[in-house]
Amino acid sequence: MMKVMMIAGATLAMVTVAGAADLPHPQPVYQQAPLGKAPIGKAPIGKNPVGKAPVSARY
Repeated sequence: MMKVMMIAGATLAMVTVAGAADLPHPQPVYQQAPLGKAPIGKAPIGKNPVGKAPVSARY
């Protein structure tokens, strides 16, 4: 009798978990990327010659 109760309990637990997995989840809200704004804190893109690193001061 104890084995039957344990199997029934395990089956009920698995059915509960499987049912909870089918519930809908909230999706992230889509945010449109800002257009026409320069990235803040970044160096301007395309201002240096191709293949050249920016010149830094050497002490």
